[in-house]
Amino acid sequence: MATDKRVFLIGPGLIGADLLELLIEDGYDVTTMARRESHAAQLREFGAQVIIGTLDDKDLITQYTADFPIVTHAATADHLPSVEAVLDGIRQRADKGLSTTFIHTSGTSELVDNSKGMYASRKIYTDLNPADIDASVPESAPHREIDLAIVRARKELGEKAKIVIVLPPLVYGIGRRIQRLTIQLPTMTRFALKHGYAPVIGKGLSIRCNIHVQDLVRAYMVILHWMETAGASEVLSNPYFFCDSGQEMTWGEAAFEIGKALHAAGKIESPRPRNPPKELYGDLFGPYTPTTVGANSRSRGERLRKMGWSPTEKGVFESLKEDEIPLILREDGAEFHGYAGVASSGTHVLESLDD
Repeated sequence: MATDKRVFLIGPGLIGADLLELLIEDGYDVTTMARRESHAAQLREFGAQVIIGTLDDKDLITQYTADFPIVTHAATADHLPSVEAVLDGIRQRADKGLSTTFIHTSGTSELVDNSKGMYASRKIYTDLNPADIDASVPESAPHREIDLAIVRARKELGEKAKIVIVLPPLVYGIGRRIQRLTIQLPTMTRFALKHGYAPVIGKGLSIRCNIHVQDLVRAYMVILHWMETAGASEVLSNPYFFCDSGQEMTWGEAAFEIGKALHAAGKIESPRPRNPPKELYGDLFGPYTPTTVGANSRSRGERLRKMGWSPTEKGVFESLKEDEIPLILREDGAEFHGYAGVASSGTHVLESLDD
């Protein structure tokens, strides 16, 4: 019997658009969802079918999920209603005796601490030990509410569905054809252009893992191919996949690289990073600034490496200097007021922000 290679992809943004392209190149029939007709037209050029809708269109998401054997959610790690809609569609398929392969995108922001740049953590999570993740990560952590809803659904559905959660670390790089930028480092760069210095939280000692977007989307393909051939019980044994470049950075190093590049371009007077006052956090990530660009989050994607995946793209600072910052310097100059999307969630990371 021929494999049904139809994919419903939610979130054709930085990760999703490049993943969509790889899926089509690999012979998958992809339907995705866009908010605007202009974006939909771009995606149709890739060869995708496109419906117009948003993450809040729960009935639409459930309807399409129920009709597709493969579903990928790459829009955001912090929108529970859209994930609930996917899970409802998977349940509808299960009631008809149909299995679903579902890959959800979370993020290692759920591993962050409240270090605020003051120290480097020795804690390193591995996806070979899901019990440690479940025991160590509080329910109030960023993204965790959504991940736990998926974990519960996995247990409820059992072998009727194949469901995994991918947790990328800091993503860097630019899109292949739709040259979108990532979140943290570009936001720090735009802050520096506006205020004249690269921002660093605390002493900048906290450590963050990273992954180039192109290495990440290749990892999705490795995971999908494994899920298609693995038994449902094997997939059910571990819900988590990390994906990292094998290189880490401190936030202080990141701020210094931004300052150095902008100083060399004649955009700021000094390359030396500075601590932004709390009243300027709105030009970064609001109350989540100390955890979004100042916390420890260390993880190892060992499952992918065992499957033969390895990172091949340029490193984070090389990419920042050669790719991201040149694009940012060509932006239209509209006044910047911080990252406009949802970069984090949860309550435990806010508990000590006023200490």
